[in-house]
Amino acid sequence: MLNKRNLLRSAYFFRRKVAMGKLWVGKKTGIVRKIMVLPFKGFGSNHEVFLIGRVIKDRGIKPAEEGHGRWKNFKSMYKRFMSWKIPNVRVRASFAGDVQTVVTDEEGYFEFKLSPKETIEEVGDVRKVQLELLDEVVRRQGKVTAQGKVFIPPSTAEFGIISDIDDTIVPTGATRWYAMFQATFFHNALTRLPFPGVAEFYKALVQGRDEKPDNPIFYVSSSPWNLYDFLAEFLEIHHIPKGPLMLRDIGLTREQFIAGSHELHKLTQIEHIFEVYPDLKFVLIGDSGQKDPEIYLQAVRDFPGRVKRIYIRNVSTYKREAKVKEIGQELRKLGVEQVLVKDTFIAAKDALKEGMIVKENIGDIEEKVVD
Repeated sequence: MLNKRNLLRSAYFFRRKVAMGKLWVGKKTGIVRKIMVLPFKGFGSNHEVFLIGRVIKDRGIKPAEEGHGRWKNFKSMYKRFMSWKIPNVRVRASFAGDVQTVVTDEEGYFEFKLSPKETIEEVGDVRKVQLELLDEVVRRQGKVTAQGKVFIPPSTAEFGIISDIDDTIVPTGATRWYAMFQATFFHNALTRLPFPGVAEFYKALVQGRDEKPDNPIFYVSSSPWNLYDFLAEFLEIHHIPKGPLMLRDIGLTREQFIAGSHELHKLTQIEHIFEVYPDLKFVLIGDSGQKDPEIYLQAVRDFPGRVKRIYIRNVSTYKREAKVKEIGQELRKLGVEQVLVKDTFIAAKDALKEGMIVKENIGDIEEKVVD
């Protein structure tokens, strides 16, 4: 009789064989003709930068346009989730004199930890990493390159911001699977709308007290990497400050039926950011619908003195709200205030009171929320 471990191992190797067979058929039949290196925006310091990405079949997904209907949106999202990943191929990265080569994993992902050999004179800007696929996947594929981007915050940053996405920036119904399915598959970056005032509030936080866009912002979400380009496009269209998106792989692995839990993924990424920027304190923004309060509480326990403020958008039932308030009491004992809010303007007023944003920006946030 199969135990869970053996069942998992069998399922994993069966899935691997199917994926390898699918790729072989795709190359033989010409379905897989064009390969792309898809980098995800990285981050780091002038000592070390981190960049991950994926090698996949070029999906040919075009930016969202006015008039795209539900079927067009569904087809684009289907392409994102039914990607043809390219495992076991070499990718080379070049950045500030450091050149490294890595091999993609079973899901086509690659990861670089680059150490600049040249002095980066001006930090606080997006830097480019040159990427090149070194192996031939399909015949006559030509040269396959891409430019990755890494963000290096300036030394003048007052604090950092780490935000969730689902039900924090944009309504998704993350606790209701059908509502989330509808929002994900039948809308696009134009028709998905953020909560009122989010763009203005995040801009105000990024600008801080000196009104210079120095404060780095990071987006940590349990959404799959398949949605990376969609979420990046969403942020740009709705004028929400850009920052690294730290998503997760939800595929089957040797160890788990679903790779990485929601809580573990988010906590690991948040604490990684803390470690990369040991001199920065952070504002954490999330919602009450899933486990953001619990995750943020653990982050405060693990890294005392690193969190300035926590804002939680209240999207829950009365029972869950009571639990979130209990967590707020625990956080207060640790010296961190959790502010439970019903809208963005309430969070902005608190941030103004705490001296994290300036009064000149409050009017724009209030106008968006009241409208």
